[in-house]
Amino acid sequence: MHNPQNESRRRKRIISFLQNHSSFSPKIKMMPSRTLTPSALKNSILLFSFLLIIYLFFYYPSLHAPPRLLSSHVVTANPLTRRHLLFSIASSSSSWPRRRSYVRLWYSPNSTRALTFLDRAADSSSAGDPSLPRIVISADTSKFPFTFPKSLRSAVRVARVVKEAVDLTDEKAGVRWFVFGDDDTVFFVDNLVKTLSKYDDDRWFYVGSNSEGYEQNAKHSFGMAFGGGGFAISHSLARVLAGALDSCLMRYAHLYGSDARVFSCLVELGVGLTPEPGFHQLDMRGDMFGMLSAHPLSPLLSLHHLDAIDPIFPNMNRTQALQHLFKAVNVDPARILQQTVCYDQSSQLTVSVAWGFAVQVYEGNQLLPDLLSLQRTFTSWRRGSNVESHFMFNLRDYPRDPCKRPIVFFLESVLSHNNSVQSNYVKHVVGNCARADVVRKIEKIRVFSEKLELDVEEMKSPRRQCCDIFPTYNESMNIKIRQCGGNELISMHF
Repeated sequence: MHNPQNESRRRKRIISFLQNHSSFSPKIKMMPSRTLTPSALKNSILLFSFLLIIYLFFYYPSLHAPPRLLSSHVVTANPLTRRHLLFSIASSSSSWPRRRSYVRLWYSPNSTRALTFLDRAADSSSAGDPSLPRIVISADTSKFPFTFPKSLRSAVRVARVVKEAVDLTDEKAGVRWFVFGDDDTVFFVDNLVKTLSKYDDDRWFYVGSNSEGYEQNAKHSFGMAFGGGGFAISHSLARVLAGALDSCLMRYAHLYGSDARVFSCLVELGVGLTPEPGFHQLDMRGDMFGMLSAHPLSPLLSLHHLDAIDPIFPNMNRTQALQHLFKAVNVDPARILQQTVCYDQSSQLTVSVAWGFAVQVYEGNQLLPDLLSLQRTFTSWRRGSNVESHFMFNLRDYPRDPCKRPIVFFLESVLSHNNSVQSNYVKHVVGNCARADVVRKIEKIRVFSEKLELDVEEMKSPRRQCCDIFPTYNESMNIKIRQCGGNELISMHF
């Protein structure tokens, strides 16, 4: 605030300072009235500069105050929406006809912007289909070198999708994030919008995740966003990257994939990866139950390599199983796969809920840290009897004997009214196992919850929620998910 008394005090300090430094006074008094010599002119300029600096120092203290640091998570005033994201899907004329059903799961023409890039026109059955993104034929990339042995030079075309997507988008179109993925990737758009809201898209951000496989990261890079799992680039960075990409493609002919080429160019721009563990490359094969039932607290953002995994629900094909999952996603996207654990002390049961997917009932007291480790239900990406596989997360054994496993209840249906949600799970029987009566009788589990609405600050420091098991149950168990108390522990109390 402007204060005249403070200004008066500053002026007095300036005068006092000049009077106490008498070495300047003679120079002022001896200044001749005739034309200045070069030496005298130089002294006059130095004296004036010194006086100006002293004046500014006292009169404008804000000039030498420390600058305010800008957080890397400052968000813009306008909330991010689905329309602010542009998805660019790398596909081909051969894979698009069989994989476009995956894209239909998450793409909504009324709320989602997306482009599909093909090497050439595919069959005409999807032309003009409003349930699918607009198709773009990629430009010729034959002028760019490609020297990686025993691989496909389509990696160059797919890398260049970044440039083509940016070039096709007018700066006034309101795109704040460019998101890239493959045609066998399913995105969870609302969760992606919420996650990217943590970051200021006017700054340079490269957001994604590396592979689940240690060997894949060691071979390519631990600091690279794997392209199949998807990655997002802020609009400010995307436009700079688009201008530099062609020159980078000339230098990185020796690399394997498109994501490595994009990553290398970003490295040259001085940009590092901002990791978000909700992107899933899924460099694994087979049964994904162990991963999906112990998802991290981060929101689920994507699932890749869908053709290499088993259907995630029993008695369904891959597409049907994913459609079933999206019944829960469409009701409460932020809660999908969020793991909640509760205990029934009287019956000595531990229940782990992966919301919208499955509930596991264990006999006895299972400690929470153990349940957060992934059961090894899947195999490594690389095939072969002598292939060693190591993963980027904690693992625990998955018993071959089904009677040593927990009882699993898979999602049956989801009901919602306003913010209240009821998800229902039915028992999946495997083997003829002897179980305690209290467990054996349960045929269905109902889970009651409120729609999970986290603001940006809550997403920066998420906390697992708690749950309670209703005290009486026979064929049906009822569970209520809620926020944990301030100092509440997720454990069995004795």
